Formats: sequence, C-alpha cells, structure tokens
Amino acid sequence: MKSLWLIVPLFALLIASFWFAGETWTRVGDAVPFWGWFAIGGGVLFSVVIGGGLMALMFYSARHGYDDPGGPQ
Repeated sequence: MKSLWLIVPLFALLIASFWFAGETWTRVGDAVPFWGWFAIGGGVLFSVVIGGGLMALMFYSARHGYDDPGGPQ
C-alpha cells in the first residue's frame, strides 16, 4: 500500500508533463524559426554527447579499479 502512495502521484506527474508538452507544442506551432530548431537540435546533441562521455568515463574508471579504495592495481 505504501508503494501505491508513491506510484500514483508519480504517474499523475508524468501525465501532467505529457499534457503540458502537448499543449506547448500545439500553441507554439510554427513560431519557432529554422535557427531555433537548429539550436534545439544542437543542444540535444551536445547533451547526449556529454552524457555518453561521462557514462563512458564512469564505466572505464569502474572496470580499471579507479573506484577501489586502494586505487588501481
């Protein structure tokens, strides 16, 4: 029962975020110029590259022992 008190509000927030995104998308419509879409795409690409690079560094460090208390062996 305790997990239900957590799951229901989280699903409500998820539904509200999808509704907000849909309303914003339909209201903005064609108001975003080409350079705006280019900037949005560049920001998404930059975020994915930085996130992927940080994940790669995390896995590299974990597999080579840098996270161990004594350091790499």
